[in-house]
This record gives sequence, structure tokens and C-alpha cells, in this order.
Amino acid sequence: MSIKSDRWIRRMAGQGMIEPFEAGQVRTAGGEKIVSYGTSSYGYDVRCAPEFKIFTNINSTIVDPKNFDPKSFVDLAGDVCIIPPNSFALARTIEYFRIPRNVLVVCLGKSSYARCGLIVNVTPLEPEWEGHVTLEFSNTTPLPARIYANEGVAQFLFFESDEVCETSYKDRGGKYQGQKGVTLPRT
Repeated sequence: MSIKSDRWIRRMAGQGMIEPFEAGQVRTAGGEKIVSYGTSSYGYDVRCAPEFKIFTNINSTIVDPKNFDPKSFVDLAGDVCIIPPNSFALARTIEYFRIPRNVLVVCLGKSSYARCGLIVNVTPLEPEWEGHVTLEFSNTTPLPARIYANEGVAQFLFFESDEVCETSYKDRGGKYQGQKGVTLPRT
């Protein structure tokens, strides 16, 4: 298995792997500096869409992945999301992904956010998974923290195997296949 270069990523994007796709690294918008997104040396920096679900304890419910209560979140649409101290929010990528059968994708947070105490978590994108990626942001600080929509939030690294997997996410009928929007836990 080997990590793939920007040339490979551009070639695969031309086959519909990432839509919309930015072939270079975008660092400004409207003349202002932004958190970068687009193709990097060995990965792709994804953007956050302007739709968020912010965790709340208003309803004093228990967080249970087998019986998740959607009232645990407050919905927000906007260019900025403020995550309360020691809390987290869900968002999604602007980009829609179609992962090839011999590729595994791993997500890492961008340093601009990590250095502010914001951690991004995404489980691996398995072979033949497709959809918008739901992003989990944890604010580890005792202060409110800001995330910007339409800017870079995480870097995806692509690993290509010499052979295709025996059973892909699609073959298994994965429960998050084809997800659109911010997707809550399913069992």
C-alpha cells in the first residue's frame, strides 16, 4: 500500500472521485486569507459546508450510539460555527467522494485548527464508500471556538493498495453509503 501524490489525486478526481474538485491549493477568497483547501502534496484538504449540528445539553439526554436522540443537537446554518467550551459539533464536507475499490482514505486535522484546540475526527473512508463526509469537531478548550464554513478544515490522505479489497464497504451494504448532509449515528 502506498500514499498517493497530487498527480494521482488530480487523475482520480477527473474520474469523479472528488466533486467539486480544486486542482490547486486555495489560500485566499475575495482578497482575504482563508484556511486553505484543495490538492496538497499527498492529499486533499476538504472544506466544511455551512450546515452544523452543535451538541447541547438542554434536554439532559444520554448520548447513546444505539439509540441516538437527535434533540442532542441544535441545527445551525451559516458561514461560522461557534462550538461551546469542551463540546463538539458535526458538519459535513462540501466535497462528495467516490472511493475506488483499491483505495483507503484517512483524515487528519489541519494544523491551524489543531493549534487552537480543535480536533477533527473522521473514520476512514473505506473502499467503494460514497457520500459527503460527516466531520466531527471537538473543542478541547475552556473557551468557545470558531470554525469557518467554505474553508479548509481537514486533510484526507489516500492510500492505494496493489490489489482490490475482497469485500468493500458497498459490498457489505454499509449504513452510511451515499450519505448526504450531516448524518447522525445509525445502528
